[in-house]
Amino acid sequence: MKIKFLLFSFIYLLNCATGFSQNKFDSFFKPSDSLNKSRQRAVILTETAVASAGLVGLNQLWYADYPKSSFHFINDNDEWLQMDKAGHVFSAYHLGSYGANALKWSGSSKKNQLLYGSSVGFAFLTVVEVFDGFSQEWGASSGDLIANAGGTALYVSQELLWEEQRIVPKFSFHTTSFAAVRPNTLGSTLSEQILKDYNGQTYWLSMNLHSFFKTSKVPKWLNLAVGYGAKGLVAGRSETAADLSLPFYKRERQFYLSLDADLTKIQTKSHFLKTFFSIFNAIKIPAPTIEFNGSQRVKWYGFYF
Repeated sequence: MKIKFLLFSFIYLLNCATGFSQNKFDSFFKPSDSLNKSRQRAVILTETAVASAGLVGLNQLWYADYPKSSFHFINDNDEWLQMDKAGHVFSAYHLGSYGANALKWSGSSKKNQLLYGSSVGFAFLTVVEVFDGFSQEWGASSGDLIANAGGTALYVSQELLWEEQRIVPKFSFHTTSFAAVRPNTLGSTLSEQILKDYNGQTYWLSMNLHSFFKTSKVPKWLNLAVGYGAKGLVAGRSETAADLSLPFYKRERQFYLSLDADLTKIQTKSHFLKTFFSIFNAIKIPAPTIEFNGSQRVKWYGFYF
């Protein structure tokens, strides 16, 4: 009954969105055929305002209560089984994708989309890294910077090579029992756990099969996704967990193979829905999944989140 209700609700909302997009407001979401300077100014001002507000808020909420120091680097590349680095690749890619698509909407040239739009994520996350570098509690991470550059490069290289995004980083999450062991670090609420509990996060590279094989036998929206996750992470390093007298958990990498959907390949004339699908294409669709883990075991999931 719940599944039917959710399905009905989704169809109803989709119909509402379709109806909305068919009216005059749909033209707002249509990318301009040529440079629209008013749109371009709006994009630049909006991105500047949002980024500035985000950095100011981050500084007040995250860094203000900790002592400052001279700028310094730390080596955290062996922490959290590199789950945090996967998160940096994901964030840089999608912030850059949104930035490039915003400039595309304004009618900016392809060169400007790649040069300025796709670098939004790298620029924003680099400033965050500078904040870390001046904090005594943390420190700038060369691994984070490399991951940020990798996410940006993944977007730009595909646009230059194929003029489309055939491989898209995606994210999925499920709650775990590890968060209750250390809620201050892994999150005490669902929203905090989505951001902090690496045990429940999975990062994917979702590959569009039709784009690679160019055959009508494969639906244009069908993707094959390879995922990476981990469990047993209650601290960055196992020795840190021991120093904090936390329970011992075996730290284990997990690899996944699953089906997925490329929402941007769904055929629709609605520019509103195209924008909607483009934004939410960062989320991995729950689907049958195979897990390969460090215990040399294979697990099957009917639907993996």
